[in-house]
Amino acid sequence: MIMNGQKKKCIGVKLVELTPMNRADYNVYRGWELPADEDGTDEGYLVEYMDGGQANDSRRKGYISWSPIAVADKAYRETSGLSFGLAIEAAKKGLKIARKGWNGKGMWVVFMSGMILPSFNTQGTDRKVNDRTAKWIGPDTPLETLPYFAMWTVNSEGRRAWLPGWLASQTDMLSDDWMVIE
Repeated sequence: MIMNGQKKKCIGVKLVELTPMNRADYNVYRGWELPADEDGTDEGYLVEYMDGGQANDSRRKGYISWSPIAVADKAYRETSGLSFGLAIEAAKKGLKIARKGWNGKGMWVVFMSGMILPSFNTQGTDRKVNDRTAKWIGPDTPLETLPYFAMWTVNSEGRRAWLPGWLASQTDMLSDDWMVIE
């Protein structure tokens, strides 16, 4: 990345779909002629960026490009078997995450962005501080909620429960069994 003439080292986190496709087939797909100095038999992937970038092909929803297998294998990991850090980045992009090793089935975690709500006494708005919160902060106080993680879990009676402010355990943070939930 170049900014003000200065190179910067960067690391990227993107959600992509990889479709196996050699270089020649990718050029045919795009309606391009294979450059004379490129090997059409190079194995690789059509890479479709699912989380940003305007589509550059009317047949796809995301921006597409081509990548050799070795480059893609170093840059991308499947959405199962993720480290905690990659799972957190996925959650911050709006995806549900979970650990394969969790005992409760159907449990998952999401990132909740911050928000500001008008006070409980505000008139004419659908979104405002609720009465339970106003009891503690006052009916005329607006509420700023900082970002947090929330978990859809199973409580001790086996019922589903929403857990705002979920915190990862040491085991959660050191596990590589995180996955993106569709």
